[in-house]
Amino acid sequence: QVQLVESGGGLVQAGGSLRLSCAASGRTFTTYAMGWFRQAPGKERVFVGSISWTGTSTYYAGSVKGRFTIPRDNAKHTVYLQMNSLKPEDTAVYYCAAQSRRVWATQSLPDYWGQGTQVTVSS
Repeated sequence: QVQLVESGGGLVQAGGSLRLSCAASGRTFTTYAMGWFRQAPGKERVFVGSISWTGTSTYYAGSVKGRFTIPRDNAKHTVYLQMNSLKPEDTAVYYCAAQSRRVWATQSLPDYWGQGTQVTVSS
């Protein structure tokens, strides 16, 4: 069982940066690939990016590639979403998620979800 708690959301101006954190409970954090998703108002939840359980492999959606990164600190049981050059279209509720596998499988659903944190980018 893994519990995920996101933090760090808020209001930021376009062009600014924000770092979200996702703290995981449980001793098995290092055996989970971690992912971030987002859901804008009236839209479906979509994949943002992921990181393997060792942190050596990352993958990003085209809309955020080059602007967002996903580091993880296994000693702190925490994964981050570093967001730079933010745009108004990045406004959404951001969720972290975990899969019990080495590398994230985009065709599979996450095993666990966090509760989400709101990010609002003003123009």
